[in-house]
Amino acid sequence: MIQSETDASGTASTGWETMLEGLLESGAMIVRTWPIRTEQPGGLREVGRAALASSIILVCRRRPADAPVVSRRDFLMALRQELPEALRGLQSENIAPVDLEQSSIGPGMAVFSRYSRVIEPDGSSMTVRDALAEINRALDAVLEEHEGDLDVDTRWALAWYAQYGHGVGPAGEADTLCKAKNTSIGGLTEAGILWQQGNECRLLEADELDEQWHPTTDKRRTVWETTLHLRRALMSDGEQVAAALLQAAGSSDDAPRDLAYRLFHICERTGSQSEALAYNALVTAWPELARQAQSSDLTLALQ
Repeated sequence: MIQSETDASGTASTGWETMLEGLLESGAMIVRTWPIRTEQPGGLREVGRAALASSIILVCRRRPADAPVVSRRDFLMALRQELPEALRGLQSENIAPVDLEQSSIGPGMAVFSRYSRVIEPDGSSMTVRDALAEINRALDAVLEEHEGDLDVDTRWALAWYAQYGHGVGPAGEADTLCKAKNTSIGGLTEAGILWQQGNECRLLEADELDEQWHPTTDKRRTVWETTLHLRRALMSDGEQVAAALLQAAGSSDDAPRDLAYRLFHICERTGSQSEALAYNALVTAWPELARQAQSSDLTLALQ
């Protein structure tokens, strides 16, 4: 997985920190970044490890001698204005989730490195580590921005998964979250994504979902369930079956892909490597799945 450390300031990539400190100390600033797909041409789900799929190229120039000094607040305002558009551009190009955090460092540090100094409230200079932690927070915000467009059951599942994964949690806490998300434990069970017995409940794993499920006959269909079924189909049966499922679900709907980005990010933070690999594979395969889903009738692949 990505080499990083988490402390009170947040999560930052230690490898990038060392390199960027050297660049900035030499007087350079980052002006452009390009992720170029160069690694593991056989595909991550085939090699079975979360190696980066892309190399990140940084284009640097000499920072002007009169580069401005700004406050932490001004830096964060600029970061929040510029980084989301850059990240959405990366997602639209279907960059693999395993590369997204690394790729976000470039445009984020382009903002940080244009200043000769970013001043903290106590008068000290912001460090590269702190800047990287702020970039990660901005990435979190971008990945979370579409949650309001999801169905209520998926929004509940996403919040529960971030805390418990597929582990058992207290039903009372689940019910409290249900009220906040405008759903119910009974509804989640009916949707086929939750197991509940007594005071215990947990999200069903992909291989526990109904094998006879079909998106056109599901009366309480959720983006969550669709995403997990697509993930299972891809990993177990291959691209044609997954494409057929996407075709039945609606090949123009990218919500499962966007959710897979979010779930990968959660898995990476919680150390769920096998789950992260599966969601990374789904996003990586998405253009081909969408192409197949739009180009031919794949009904027989589901039979």
